[in-house]
Amino acid sequence: MTTPWSYPLAEGAAALAARLAGTVPVLLTPRLMLRAPVIADFAAWAEIVCSERGAHIGGPFGMDEAWDDFCRAVAVWMLRGHGLWTVVAGEGEVAGFVLVGFEPGDAEPELGFLFREGYEGKGLAAEAAVAARDHAFDILGLPVLASYVAPDNLRSARLVQRLGAQPVAGLHDGSQVWRHHPDRRTA
Repeated sequence: MTTPWSYPLAEGAAALAARLAGTVPVLLTPRLMLRAPVIADFAAWAEIVCSERGAHIGGPFGMDEAWDDFCRAVAVWMLRGHGLWTVVAGEGEVAGFVLVGFEPGDAEPELGFLFREGYEGKGLAAEAAVAARDHAFDILGLPVLASYVAPDNLRSARLVQRLGAQPVAGLHDGSQVWRHHPDRRTA
């Protein structure tokens, strides 16, 4: 059975996809490159969201649901001028993803991050999130960002707090809301 993520691209379609990807800003940090997602990155996305690691974002997902979620996160670039970046570390390995997204029900753009298990605990999520946050504020001129954190995801809550985000009272779809402001940046 052929799946959307494994179907080969025709030459013209591949060229167009590469040109479109080339319009997504590449962000460089001391240890990371944030670049446009490509189909090959879906394997890392699925590894995260189809496992128990996806529980904090409504998963674990099935492969079709994961593909739909991946496509929606990537499509935000075309619609809002921001979206999902693939976070590349070391020798070109996909470490995870960071996004300035906008999902149904969100009141403001979201700063989110998903990392593969082997890349946690090294400060990479913070490094990627700072790059995406600063791009959103300094280049895109967004006035605020929100991070939606599952109440039991203490690592993510600590991270957004280190970034200078402030908690908002109440829950949004079962998640804590942390608001980032341009004048309260840390990390």
